[in-house]
Amino acid sequence: MNQLHETARALVATGKGILAADESTATITRRFEAVGIAPTEEQRRAYRELLLTTPAIEEYLSGVILFDETIRQQASDGIPFPELLARKGILPGIKVDRGAAPLALADGETVTEGLDGLRARFEEYRGLGARFAKWRATYSIGGHRPSDYCIWTNAHALARYAALAQEAGLVPIVEPEVLMDGPHSIEESARASGRALEALFTELHDQRVDYRGLLLKPNMVLAGYAAPQPATADAVAESTLEVLYRHVPAAVPGVVFLSGGQPDEDATVHLNAMSLRGPHPWQLSFSYARALQSPAMDAWAGRPEGVQAAQRAFAHRARMNSAAREGAYSRELEQQGVRSS
Repeated sequence: MNQLHETARALVATGKGILAADESTATITRRFEAVGIAPTEEQRRAYRELLLTTPAIEEYLSGVILFDETIRQQASDGIPFPELLARKGILPGIKVDRGAAPLALADGETVTEGLDGLRARFEEYRGLGARFAKWRATYSIGGHRPSDYCIWTNAHALARYAALAQEAGLVPIVEPEVLMDGPHSIEESARASGRALEALFTELHDQRVDYRGLLLKPNMVLAGYAAPQPATADAVAESTLEVLYRHVPAAVPGVVFLSGGQPDEDATVHLNAMSLRGPHPWQLSFSYARALQSPAMDAWAGRPEGVQAAQRAFAHRARMNSAAREGAYSRELEQQGVRSS
């Protein structure tokens, strides 16, 4: 288990975070089409290469979560992506869940699938270079949701995945995401998030998962995106930390937040506000997808001549979130970076 502990700590090393480049083919197709990029396999490969070859990105990233297609792809010079990352000192990871499906007899709720055959897939991914993994569960707020049935079914699956990952020598990232779609209040978000975490750590304990060899990837506690009044950064920081302190064991090395559809700068501001309230029992870091990638995708737009501008935009967002990890982010720093890029 010591290697798992070391890997988990490396993923939350000071000033660094994780890039979630694990969008499914369907998800990245939607994002490509939204900005006019042809959704072909070669364009997906070229885009991921653009991100992974950004100069000096290893200063801000400790790991990258890859998709099944991506972990098997190569850079233009023939180097497999996992090897390219390892040469930079960045740990390659892999998304192993197979997406959310309707939960039987639970209208509007989902359960994440992918446990069948997972032990064998872990063995293959380990051989391809993966050193950590990720599994996402989702919970919606509204009416009587999330139900106890949905929360505990997904917690059980997350813990089964985590146990199999540790058995295979991979650090599991467990991602219980309470979705922020809807008009719910920040108080409702806090209640749902706390319930999801309480069930998750109960199941992780019962299934013998070593807390010191895993990372938590939760949502921040926000008001719903359709709420009449968005929560302030101070309210988000205070509510999120209150939930974490109530439900997350101190033995967990790090909390690597998802951005969950927040605007890029908001995700950075909220992380910074939490960092300023430290120190905390766990490292607070980021594991963002859109909040790191959106400006880069817009700048690239599928054009070879857009690669350098895209890499500058990507490096800028990574640098801003690195600063936020230390409570050193500011609007002035943001604008300085925009001007220099």
